[in-house]
Amino acid sequence: MSTLAVIGVGRIGGELGFVAALRGMVDELILYDVNLPLLQAQVLDIRDCDLGITVTTDTAGIRDADICIYAAGISRSPAVKTRADLLGINLPIAETCLPLLRGFSGVFVTVANPVDLLNFYFAQKAGIPRERVIGFGGQLDSARFGRVLRSSGIAGQAFVLGEHGEHQVPLFHPLKTRVDTETREKILASLRGASMEIIKGKGGTIFGPAWHISLLISAILSGENRPVPCSCVLDGEYGLSGCSLGVPARIGKEGIRKIEEWSLDSWEEMHLGEAAAFLADLSRGIHG
Repeated sequence: MSTLAVIGVGRIGGELGFVAALRGMVDELILYDVNLPLLQAQVLDIRDCDLGITVTTDTAGIRDADICIYAAGISRSPAVKTRADLLGINLPIAETCLPLLRGFSGVFVTVANPVDLLNFYFAQKAGIPRERVIGFGGQLDSARFGRVLRSSGIAGQAFVLGEHGEHQVPLFHPLKTRVDTETREKILASLRGASMEIIKGKGGTIFGPAWHISLLISAILSGENRPVPCSCVLDGEYGLSGCSLGVPARIGKEGIRKIEEWSLDSWEEMHLGEAAAFLADLSRGIHG
């Protein structure tokens, strides 16, 4: 029996609960939100699907859940320039949720933005080993990168490392077509603003994140052991530490099995270093 807990059941958290139930991924959903009318509405709405799973609001069960998704906080709006700008708003919200995680023994997945910084925060403050704290974002970034490559007629697997934000690092050197620096920078600029049209049109991204989070959940529960781009707390990998950063990691039911250290070309290495420096600087204020 698999149990999924979701902390924060607004746009993405609520949609994720529905997708997980619809796909039959788990046997039990535990939902939590400070907005009690919203919480009750989401519970009743999912129950009305009659999908044969248990849906509860019993937060005592979070500690025994296989996976806990953290999606609480304020989402990005057109007025918010970067995801990192949400730290001052969403960090205090994360702090109020720490008591819910006492004794938690499963895999914790950070979704709320700024995801890399909040992922680092929970690894430091929630008493969960870094191997069981994963930040979401790289899969969605990689999907967007893949669309750009296909539209440009460039063959190869799309993979994005770095920050889920302005300092993301699309990998070009493994592609079958050589991509010059000018084209790389243009593609990177397009990826940085990839979500803004959705945010302006409907107030936030929902379907894409919920779907790719469900794929991450599936990878954890199945233990398929393939490299997934996700934010991991680094301790010397790639010569970096003091931050959570998007890297290729093999994941399973126990969390991060192995962080793979792939060879990077000079452009990728430079941008990954910039991402790590940016995140480490902001992370110093939430360390320890």
